[in-house]
Amino acid sequence: MGSIIKTKRSDKGVVLEVQTDYEEYLELHGHLENIHLIAETNGLVRTNISQRGTNGATKYFLIPREFRKGFQITNIVSCQRLDKDDKAIFVYVIDKLRSAPTRRELALRKFDVEQKV
Repeated sequence: MGSIIKTKRSDKGVVLEVQTDYEEYLELHGHLENIHLIAETNGLVRTNISQRGTNGATKYFLIPREFRKGFQITNIVSCQRLDKDDKAIFVYVIDKLRSAPTRRELALRKFDVEQKV
């Protein structure tokens, strides 16, 4: 876990000096741009995990109603897991501008290719 040591205003925004554990720095995998700072205590909306299948083998993170608008089920989603001593932090990034093709679209494309041959 890290903390902000010093802040300074600039013309382009705010310059932050951040101190963090070395392991957390390594989790950036060398990416030093397009970084979002997240505070653990910011999560004000509670949600649940749903389990399905034999012995709860499949787990789903439920999206609260307040957050469901603004994206489609086909939007491209990436996920990152951060393991801490007493917590597991999951960060999901949904690209609202890009969509993955549905299974139906993929099947139709395959069918079209076979028809042309």
